[in-house]
Amino acid sequence: MKRSVLSRAEVFSPTRWYSVRCIFKRRDQPQYEERITVWHARSFEAAIERAEAEAIEYLKSSDFEYLRLAQAYDLRTDFIEDGTEVFSLIRSSPLGPEEYIERFFNTGSEAQRNIEL
Repeated sequence: MKRSVLSRAEVFSPTRWYSVRCIFKRRDQPQYEERITVWHARSFEAAIERAEAEAIEYLKSSDFEYLRLAQAYDLRTDFIEDGTEVFSLIRSSPLGPEEYIERFFNTGSEAQRNIEL
């Protein structure tokens, strides 16, 4: 069993809420999954360590492989409630808004459905 060792700073630092995005690939298929989980931890590193441990557990009940990419986000709040931002990633791009969305989020190959509002 792997044990976590906390640094002196982590022992005396308060816990915070972090989200961690982990990337997976479906075995034998060209499909990828991005999972965002939320963790109460003492540091980015501790949140990522816990998320990666959960990712390994997730693999046991799925047909995905973990690609060893984890991105953490500090929620900067003590409480999670309706409307709490749980992840943000800022990316510089020369693409216009429609091209950007089509390139990264609406390629036509996502397993999603549209909802009319």
